[in-house]
Amino acid sequence: MKTASWILLTLAGALTLIGGVASLSVAYRGTEDQIGPVTLAELTGGRTEVAAALRARRATAAAYAAGFATLFLAITLGPYRRGDVWAWWALLLGTVVMSALSLLRVPFIGTRAGAGAALVTLVVVGLGLALDARRLRASAPPA
Repeated sequence: MKTASWILLTLAGALTLIGGVASLSVAYRGTEDQIGPVTLAELTGGRTEVAAALRARRATAAAYAAGFATLFLAITLGPYRRGDVWAWWALLLGTVVMSALSLLRVPFIGTRAGAGAALVTLVVVGLGLALDARRLRASAPPA
């Protein structure tokens, strides 16, 4: 189960990294971006400064996603794969914080756009960590 765990976590990290880089590409290349059912050009009404601000916000979010994924992969492929217990907790905590903050968009902003990706990440990482949760029992001090 340990092998299945780190492979699933590596897949989650790699897909997050790919998604972040793809989103950065959209932001930096200025390709036609969709914000819900509306294109960026329609939304901004031709105001280049508004379009630039929206693209910059997308780039910031995508950069943080890519950075999170890079750290996630570094922990998964190094300390987690080696069996370090702290790495299990670090991956769990980082994913829960990222997912929870992302899911708060539903009650605070009133949109579900993007919430699905956070929920899928939480479920996949949770499953990956559950596959090797026994490492936590092995590290517990004897009673």
